[in-house]
Amino acid sequence: MERRTVLKIVGLGLGGALVAGGGGLGVYYAAARRDTVGKVDFATPLRIPPLAEPTTGTPGAVRFALDVQAGRTQLKAGAPTRTWGVNGTYLAPTIRARRGQAVELAVHNGLEEATSLHWHGMHLPAAMDGGPHQPVAAGGTWTPRWTVDQRAATLWYHPHVHGSTADHTYRGLTGMFIVDDPVGEGAEALNLPATYGVDDVPMIVQDRAFDGDNQFVERLPLAGSLGVIGDEILVNGTLGPFFDVTTRLVRLRLLNASNARLYHFGFSDARRFALVGTDGGLLAEPWETDRLHLSPGERAEIVVEFAPGETVDLRSYPSPDLGGTSGRLDGFADRLDICRFRAAGDLADETVLPATLGEAPDLDGVAATAERSFVLASDQINGRSMAMDRIDFGVRVGTVEVWEVINDNGYVHNFHVHDVQFQVLTVDGAVPPPHLRGWKDTVLLVPGSRYRLAMRFSDHTDPNVPYMYHCHLLQHEDDGMMGQFVVLDEGQDIGAVPGGHDHT
Repeated sequence: MERRTVLKIVGLGLGGALVAGGGGLGVYYAAARRDTVGKVDFATPLRIPPLAEPTTGTPGAVRFALDVQAGRTQLKAGAPTRTWGVNGTYLAPTIRARRGQAVELAVHNGLEEATSLHWHGMHLPAAMDGGPHQPVAAGGTWTPRWTVDQRAATLWYHPHVHGSTADHTYRGLTGMFIVDDPVGEGAEALNLPATYGVDDVPMIVQDRAFDGDNQFVERLPLAGSLGVIGDEILVNGTLGPFFDVTTRLVRLRLLNASNARLYHFGFSDARRFALVGTDGGLLAEPWETDRLHLSPGERAEIVVEFAPGETVDLRSYPSPDLGGTSGRLDGFADRLDICRFRAAGDLADETVLPATLGEAPDLDGVAATAERSFVLASDQINGRSMAMDRIDFGVRVGTVEVWEVINDNGYVHNFHVHDVQFQVLTVDGAVPPPHLRGWKDTVLLVPGSRYRLAMRFSDHTDPNVPYMYHCHLLQHEDDGMMGQFVVLDEGQDIGAVPGGHDHT
């Protein structure tokens, strides 16, 4: 069923009928909650995505060749699954670059249809963003180039094809993009865990549904509101993964790369862990907690302490306060085993968790040039659906704006802005909770709450090529919950979006 149809059904009362009704509807609702705790056979080592190897490119730049391809991947016993990947059959290599480094990507599309790769969280020119205006034709190659100029952070990349982002991402086109900052806030200076794949571990968390032949199924829950919800969890493309811990402190780079599912991360023994970084980099200081929500597109860097010889599982716990009547159908009541950690008898102890990490966001109190309001409801933002040829507004380079965002239709959304990292000033007029006090590019929107976001627009201007703002629940985005803005130099006016073209 199309999601628009599903939402109409819910609006007519089927959500309540599922709760109260007997027969098939009642059985369906009762069976919607999934609990895999104790049922996952953690028998496969956690795959660590390889680091992308640089190649020779334009003088002064580090170049990465990315080959988008279709293939088959052995994700579970039985038939291999038809998948898409970058430089492989599923997922993509981790790109790593330093602040101040010029990077050049050679994106070759080996598929039989156009796709794209968007550098989520990256500050870069709009024409290099990889959004819906930069498709790569089947057989074509795109070579974006920019200089990395932002704080150390865990970013990622994925397709951003207008109307097909959910499908292309679900097939497997996802990878991490780690920015290092060797001055000031680099892990080396702070002595945080920083050895990739050893004590600094990427964790791309995805849900997937399989049919009887092990093929992906893009299954929409009856009366659900978010999009495709899978019933099995992969981490870095691994089902039932375990990770052998060799150090006392381990840094986990968590990425919610699911199309729609929210995760409420915690450990099986309720141990506390330290949140050290969010979308845009390190927090000012660690925040200790035992639970952490991540909506699609959000990232979190956490530091976990292990004891010699112990075993503990990372889980996702229920989030009953978020989903309303349909929340059970969208996975908010689920309890899911994610990954098992097995500590060695002797653990190296050479890193620390500093009391101070970096600088706090600094836009609170800065005079805003403009304030804007955004209401997300009914697959629209401010009552308008996405139009590729419409630029919704322009902002001036070098200015700070405050955007107030509200989710106004009772279903869960989130909000992502391209090019910038923003500061959450307030939530419903109050100081934001600790996990929202760092730099963010994606924020979960609790229904009915108001979020004031401050952001500075700098460096890159283009009156014709826009950046996006949208819900990052991918079906919502594909259905039209997205808009476009341009960054203008002094004296520039909003231009016109160039005619669609593919990179060949």
